[in-house]
Amino acid sequence: MDTLVQLPTLITVVTTAAIDSINPCAIGVMILLISAVLGSGKSPRRLLFLGLVYTSSIFLTYLAAGLGVLYFFSSIPLSVVEYLSLTVGAFIIFAGILEIKDYFWYGKGFTLAIPVYFSHKIEQMSGTTTTTGVAFLGSFVAAVELPCTGAPYLAIITLLSQNFNVAAFILMVIYNIIFVAPLLVILGLVLFGVELEHIHMWKNMNKGVMRLAIGLLLVALGWLLIFIANGIINFG
Repeated sequence: MDTLVQLPTLITVVTTAAIDSINPCAIGVMILLISAVLGSGKSPRRLLFLGLVYTSSIFLTYLAAGLGVLYFFSSIPLSVVEYLSLTVGAFIIFAGILEIKDYFWYGKGFTLAIPVYFSHKIEQMSGTTTTTGVAFLGSFVAAVELPCTGAPYLAIITLLSQNFNVAAFILMVIYNIIFVAPLLVILGLVLFGVELEHIHMWKNMNKGVMRLAIGLLLVALGWLLIFIANGIINFG
């Protein structure tokens, strides 16, 4: 694997994952889960275990879905790949514009958000403190939010599908480790004594900035895919 060829891809994957990891839905559910566990009088050890179950469930679901789509994209004939990249690039730019719109006019017009029905379901399920329930909760959250907020992930999958090999698999794993990292940070902060309310306030205060950052990233990724499809940029 040529390091010089792979370095731009690695930087793109890490940067996208870092911004995508500030995910209001997954973080919000983690806060609700911690609140439910603490409210039921469970021990810190139990909280750590359930937090890891939730995080691992999201990680595995996201990774499995991503690898499935990656394999499907990589099996498409080369004659179609260019048009696929152009189509995905245009969609990613559109998604980015919607996210930027929500920074200025949140809730007005069409938006990329989990449907209200599923939001209520997630909220109801967040009260569970059983291992099976928490594992299902993580998978459900990942599955529901992927079609709504998975545009950054889709951009990376499209980029990696152009050369589906062991390196692409490793980059997918790296992406998903970074994606769930904030959940582990939140869990660690609570276990070390940080008030859950402070974390909740931080999330609400920075929700708009999260959308703006993701929106700008998506616009950049969309153009990147279009430039690659046109041969203007070549990552190898």
